[in-house]
Amino acid sequence: MPMYQPSRGRGEEYDVGGGGQVLDLETAVKDGILGGGGGVVIIHSGAIEKKLSLKKMIEELDSIEVPSVFICPISLEPMQDPVTLCTGQTYERSNILKWFSLGHFTCPTTMQELWDDSITPNNTLHQLIYSWFSQKYLAMKKRSEDVQGRVLEILETLKKVKGETRVSALKELRQVVTAHDSAKKTVAENSGVSLITSLLGPFTKHVVASEAIGILVHLDLNSDGKANLMQPNKISLMVDTLNEGSIDTKINCTKLLEMLMEGKDSEWEVLSSLSLLVGLLRLIKDKRHPNGVLSGLRLLKLISSHESLRNSIVGIGAIPQLVEVLPNLNAECLELALVILEALSTLPEGALALMDCRSTIPNVVKLLMKVSESCTQFALSILGAVCKLAPEKCASVAVEAGLAAKLLLVIQSGCNPVLKQRSAELLKLCSLNYSETMFISKCRLTKTMQ
Repeated sequence: MPMYQPSRGRGEEYDVGGGGQVLDLETAVKDGILGGGGGVVIIHSGAIEKKLSLKKMIEELDSIEVPSVFICPISLEPMQDPVTLCTGQTYERSNILKWFSLGHFTCPTTMQELWDDSITPNNTLHQLIYSWFSQKYLAMKKRSEDVQGRVLEILETLKKVKGETRVSALKELRQVVTAHDSAKKTVAENSGVSLITSLLGPFTKHVVASEAIGILVHLDLNSDGKANLMQPNKISLMVDTLNEGSIDTKINCTKLLEMLMEGKDSEWEVLSSLSLLVGLLRLIKDKRHPNGVLSGLRLLKLISSHESLRNSIVGIGAIPQLVEVLPNLNAECLELALVILEALSTLPEGALALMDCRSTIPNVVKLLMKVSESCTQFALSILGAVCKLAPEKCASVAVEAGLAAKLLLVIQSGCNPVLKQRSAELLKLCSLNYSETMFISKCRLTKTMQ
């Protein structure tokens, strides 16, 4: 192995010009400033002087597009300690050393054999990289400070204004909070949550509620903030807004209600509102907006996890509506819908509603072994609840829908043994009304399956 010079360290700073200023790349190259000297870059930002770590800047600016010349061909990440081989190709020091340690003595980019095994620190490129990232970092920090100042101004405005001015201020705050993480932090640290929450009440206009909810759903709410929002009049306003708002407002309402209820073992009575359940079903059935369908199903799943609320869901006719939308759902939504239907099938009223819906068996049978093992599990549970309720009536319908062949596929697959056992039990239940020959004929099984 070649002998290598010790690395300077990945976070070392370099002098990029007199007076400690960070220069742009064109000026640095044109004036010949880059090219020597050690030392530390001092970045001036207002009255603050700080030594910036290249590693830190790269981490905080990970979402920006970086010039390709700064990217290591091996890791495809920005270089912090670039070194150049005899072929003229430049790499991050740690990456090329790892390449050599694996027994490679070629240039990874050109695959040429190396006639000189030394590596040369590329100080000029290092300084260019540092200068470029310094400029971007300072610009980001300035924008962040500007955002924080604007957020504070808006919060002060909201304390004083009403009517259209309040709506305009809320709209601007929602846009800023949606776009900048620093804005969310500023709102949280300056009592913004309690201020915005105070705007929600029984006489709040829907346009104000819509904007306020659009802000709150993007914030990290603490226990006090959640407790404030859990007041009945505020929940009632959220439900009304969900039913009357735009699709974005409906989604925000469902997300906020889900945030409020996650992890709670009590206070779930607020979700028993029939108006809420009706609004969620409308959202779920609106296939023009897949994101709305997903949000509605997520909240309905949370509600159905509480046993005492399941009767309310069944009572508003949710089961046939959920069954009818099954063929139109994507994989994520499909699993949520099946979880809800399985929970409802544990009620006698739920199992009866599933049996009375003509689409239940054919729609659910199609999902066996089609999407995922978990979906197959939920589907088997639903079919089991229906067929056990009325074996003679349901078995023949299930067989005609192709259930037997699907059950045999489950039994022959490498899935969970519990699913295989459930499939075997359900298959036996389906065959009760038939002779062996007739059952095989009805199932249209291949010789292999027979």
